[in-house]
Amino acid sequence: MTYRTIAAACAGELQVSRSRFLAELRRVETEEQARSVIAEVRAAHRDARHHCSAFVLGPDAQLQRSNDDGEPSGTAGTPILAALNGSQLSDVVAVVTRWFGGTLLGTGGLTRAYGGAVDAALRHARFVIREEREAVDLAVPHADAGRVEAELRARGVDVTGTDYAEVATLHLTTADPGDLDAHIAALTSGTAVGIRKGPRWHDVRS
Repeated sequence: MTYRTIAAACAGELQVSRSRFLAELRRVETEEQARSVIAEVRAAHRDARHHCSAFVLGPDAQLQRSNDDGEPSGTAGTPILAALNGSQLSDVVAVVTRWFGGTLLGTGGLTRAYGGAVDAALRHARFVIREEREAVDLAVPHADAGRVEAELRARGVDVTGTDYAEVATLHLTTADPGDLDAHIAALTSGTAVGIRKGPRWHDVRS
């Protein structure tokens, strides 16, 4: 299973009838983190009238929330959320800060402005695909660690780190644990066995 998110924070803005709309997108993994970002943006722009937001969380994008923050119902949070869903993103929060320019935009104008601000930020975004992979620890003698690591990387296994103690422990992730077991057996002449640590989500490609 895979899903798409942003690689790093990004921002974009537009002006409509002298109102300024600044969209800020951050990568998050929990509702608590998302709400913390919203509070942080609000504190950073205390002079603005509205800080409207939406976030999408989880591999299935199952948790979705939006907030109009005083704008007419459905004119801010909903189009922000629609922009995130339109880009098929999850684990992301978007906050659009509005500085009022003195001209009322109407419901249609607000909807276009809030969604458009997020679209502007997304044009500056880098995206990554996250994949659920099995985490595996492999203990090998120090003398063999470099060779085994290089061979595993050549076979597409992700080596996320190495701990050196009495033996070298390679921390691996793989989409095919059975195939990894076969590689380990071949590379170590059957003297080492990978210990499965359970599934983990990893950024695998842009």
